[in-house]
Amino acid sequence: MVAWRRELVPIFPAAFLANRSDAEIIELVRGLGRVGVALPGVTEESPPYRVTRRSTAADRKRKFLEEAVAIEQTSAQEAGMLGYMARVLVQATMPHSSTPERQFLRSNGNLTISITALGNQPLPFGSYPRLLLAWLSTEAVRTREPEIVLGDSLSAFMGKLGLLPTGGRWGSIPRFRQAAVSLFASAVACFYDDETRSAGEILKIADKYNLWWDPKQPDQVALWRSTVKLSEQFFREVTMRPVPIDLRAVKALKQSPMALDLYCWATYRVSYLKRSTEIPWELLKMQFGADYADS
Repeated sequence: MVAWRRELVPIFPAAFLANRSDAEIIELVRGLGRVGVALPGVTEESPPYRVTRRSTAADRKRKFLEEAVAIEQTSAQEAGMLGYMARVLVQATMPHSSTPERQFLRSNGNLTISITALGNQPLPFGSYPRLLLAWLSTEAVRTREPEIVLGDSLSAFMGKLGLLPTGGRWGSIPRFRQAAVSLFASAVACFYDDETRSAGEILKIADKYNLWWDPKQPDQVALWRSTVKLSEQFFREVTMRPVPIDLRAVKALKQSPMALDLYCWATYRVSYLKRSTEIPWELLKMQFGADYADS
């Protein structure tokens, strides 16, 4: 049996494959939606397509557990996966889902933190801006420069974040590009008020950005580099008081913005705790559940 036929044995019985021609098998597999576009010039020993088996819930759970074990056994620093997150955006998390609102506000006692969309851009939401923010914060700490060079192409940059570039209206490419623009065009404000003191700070994420990414040609290398220049306040916040994170954990949790928020917040809290602390559900709801209905 030739090599490409052997790839189909987990899907079809060997006896079934042996009694059918190459053309019959290819047509059958195409009909089941398991095959991509045939490549010209393939040899007899090479499959004229790539057979992929859709991952199941069990596959994803097994992979997640394997990643968790690896994280437990080797520290982020030893694995070369030590990253950082901006402290202010660990405290002021972004919306988990799309919202028509222009401001996302939450309060905790005397402290109020908000994220505001600037210009005509929507608020950043979901996993993409969180992954991008972790990468930007890590690069700022590593390079000690406010201007950060992004990938030569959109696909290359998404690969750095462990994202699979897919096209189409609902693909990851246009959604990631919009998430980047929304993040760069937003501002964070922190206010503190009590009977004796009022204080506040407002900082933009970026002073300027240039994205030479074409969603229709995500693999094409642009003539100019895509860059973002972090604002002075935000750069100072990131480099002077960053929250250390494990980039392996961030990639493992990338499908859930809530999981990313919980991980970064727990890491931040543990970094300064001196003793065991009980956190009431009401405070967790205030921190993470502002955009969820009570149940």
